[in-house]
Amino acid sequence: MIVKRGKKRLCAWLAGMLLLLSGVALHGAELGDAPMLNQGQKWRVAYYQGGEYYDYYQYLKATAEGLMARGWIAPQTIPNELTTAWDLWHWLTETAHSDYLEFLSDGFYSAGWDRGYRVELHERVITRLNQHGEVDLLLAMGSWAGVDMAVDRHSVPTMVVSVNDPRSLGLIRDQGEAYEHIYVTEDPQRYERQVSLFHDLIRFKALGVAYEDSFEGRSYASIEMIERLAQERGFKVISCFTQSDVTDQEQANDSVIGCFSDLAERVDALYVTTQGGVNDETIPVLVEIANQHRIPTFSQYGQREVKQGYLMSLSQSEGFIDEGKILSDVAIRILKGAEPASLENHSAEANRITLNLKTAEQIGLYLNAELLAAADQLYWQIEQP
Repeated sequence: MIVKRGKKRLCAWLAGMLLLLSGVALHGAELGDAPMLNQGQKWRVAYYQGGEYYDYYQYLKATAEGLMARGWIAPQTIPNELTTAWDLWHWLTETAHSDYLEFLSDGFYSAGWDRGYRVELHERVITRLNQHGEVDLLLAMGSWAGVDMAVDRHSVPTMVVSVNDPRSLGLIRDQGEAYEHIYVTEDPQRYERQVSLFHDLIRFKALGVAYEDSFEGRSYASIEMIERLAQERGFKVISCFTQSDVTDQEQANDSVIGCFSDLAERVDALYVTTQGGVNDETIPVLVEIANQHRIPTFSQYGQREVKQGYLMSLSQSEGFIDEGKILSDVAIRILKGAEPASLENHSAEANRITLNLKTAEQIGLYLNAELLAAADQLYWQIEQP
């Protein structure tokens, strides 16, 4: 396989991405002056997630750091040993200091990827949200949380974050139909840009996609978009079904490894979607399977997984810095009285081309000088988690 895209087309593509991103950022100058209290009291913040996932920690961390930069939380280094959203929430309640925000010690809710418990927890949180003064702002992290909390059964301002395809879940509503108290982040063309670039560069005929065949799983994978692109561009989509949002982590891991082994025999490219079974434990195995079969891989997640051996991705800024700035500014706007649904909801996902040159070597892929020059991040080795 040889990459043969011209410099002119690649430069035009990058220019288009810069133009798209130019209208995304929120401007801090429009936010007003100093932090403020809620009628003399601290604003009470709660958190809801479907279960632990690394991105949720990253988004929460970046948002907290953004609030520190804006003066709503006293500046303090978040310890590196914190690795989960629960760890960070506990640190925010016990160690971080704010004269304006209270991260409720009993306000962290997680369903633990248990679908039965999710129903019970959902009702309990809705009941609390309807108690006046209990919660002033809810952070709903991920697809389960978005589906459960972006509803009209409560009126607490809610920020829905880290949802791959909110439109497919019905979280983005037409003007006039949106719930006023719900803010949802989205980058509507993010995954289409990823798959389009992957196809432009690799020209695969059969794209393998492993995902959970559930309402949320199809959304994580953006499978409807992939199938539409396949029709437009003339390639096949070969699916393999995994287990993602389950309490048994080993089951999730084994299902993805099994799908990779199956797909590697039947496709000429793999689009690696975000799901519970793609993690630091399984990625080295998945990379080995793909590279042994000389299959190019594209990480839906981004730079971190390319560093660990997938061939390429379009990545956001490392550490979610840009996202954190926007999310903290959105939170501030809401606390100062803005209607959540009225706020700009495009994310700040950057379009940084990331390549792993060791993987390219292992699969026998030639990367021309123009593509290498356009890449924002090159990895020369496959690094272990």
